[in-house]
Amino acid sequence: MYRAVTHNIEVEVEPFYLEEQSNPEEGHYVWAYRVTIDNRSDEWVQLLSRYWHITDGVGRVEEVSGDGVVGEQPELKPGDSYQYTSGCPLSTPSGIMVGHYTLRNDRSEMFDIAIPAFSLDMPGAMHTVN
Repeated sequence: MYRAVTHNIEVEVEPFYLEEQSNPEEGHYVWAYRVTIDNRSDEWVQLLSRYWHITDGVGRVEEVSGDGVVGEQPELKPGDSYQYTSGCPLSTPSGIMVGHYTLRNDRSEMFDIAIPAFSLDMPGAMHTVN
């Protein structure tokens, strides 16, 4: 598990390799990652958008941004938790992802919270520093 806490909002990420969707012979590797967002603050927040910085095993970078996550812009009251699962394909057997979410509070203030950097490693493959 990978964790980051910003403005009393905790983001926890658990990546896992999807062997059945991957085809290493063709340079196609797929991971899923489960994200849990816990609102430990004392105010209502809404997740508006996401930003990802994805680096594969040879240093190629892809940046991904957009509204919400998995088609939703969840609202979290104090103490609420939200979980979703998404995926990431790469052309190398390892990589790293990091990013942030943009949230809005009940005073219409917008702010970013960190998504912790997490490693994508094919089980049994030699690990590299990404």
